[in-house]
Amino acid sequence: MMVADRPAPRAGMDPRRLLARKFAPIAHRYECCDAQLYALGVGLGADPLDVGQLRYVYEGADGASLQALPTLVNVLAYPGFWAREADTGIDWTRLVHAEQQIVLHAPLPAQGTVVGHNRVSALWDRGEGKGAFMQQTRELRDALHGGLLATVTQLTLLRGNGGFGAGGSEGTPPAPHAIPPRTPDHVCDLPTVAQAALIYRLCGDLNPLHADPAVARAAGFERPILHGMATMGIAAHAVLRALLGYDAQRFAAMRVRFTAPVLPGDTLRTELWVDGSVVSLRTTAIERSVVVLNHGRVDLH
Repeated sequence: MMVADRPAPRAGMDPRRLLARKFAPIAHRYECCDAQLYALGVGLGADPLDVGQLRYVYEGADGASLQALPTLVNVLAYPGFWAREADTGIDWTRLVHAEQQIVLHAPLPAQGTVVGHNRVSALWDRGEGKGAFMQQTRELRDALHGGLLATVTQLTLLRGNGGFGAGGSEGTPPAPHAIPPRTPDHVCDLPTVAQAALIYRLCGDLNPLHADPAVARAAGFERPILHGMATMGIAAHAVLRALLGYDAQRFAAMRVRFTAPVLPGDTLRTELWVDGSVVSLRTTAIERSVVVLNHGRVDLH
């Protein structure tokens, strides 16, 4: 959620125009230090003697041992907060990031150049006063060979833009992934540090909501909150730690629904249900007994 200063006057949202909106391809060069900073931002390296964690934050004596976390794709070739532009007609002060999904089509290198191709892939009207769901899709391709590395899909609730009627997409948004009605097979607790949001914002999300106490209070929070994308990365860390021995090569896809903000310093408990190659997950901030991620799913190779 973004915090308003003085939104520019805007016309009502035109769903056809939004679905046809053009985005220039974004070339993004990232280095090993960027992959390391991202991993540190989602809590890897908290145990500096854990060799599994070290493979994501230390390049090794040979300088070539570093691996990239799968969820790093969330911050690569990101188009920025374009919904704030006046010609979109979006009431950006009332939008909420609802879901995020990543699909890995090939191993993500620890450094390289990717090109992001972004589009508004769907727009579903929920009715007057109920808002609308907007789906954005980003394809990440290797800049040298053009191979598809990942597809990133973001679902946003536009709380101020419902009731536009014709011009939207057919059907409905994907149904939430169902959590099995049994005791979880694994539980993984991971702490967050008080400066977690200040570290993670250096990966590209500079929204002051995550750093400035005055901005956070104006948005209705007692203090700056952690980025939802960082919470997703911490849940991915839990899967790597509890199930995969920190082997990211088996990580094929992940989808989560954001249900509540995390406060830096929270301990996050991720419950995991394993059914073959499908892992269901739910993450709770233990000290506050608040579910922060729900209906999560990870697909394994």
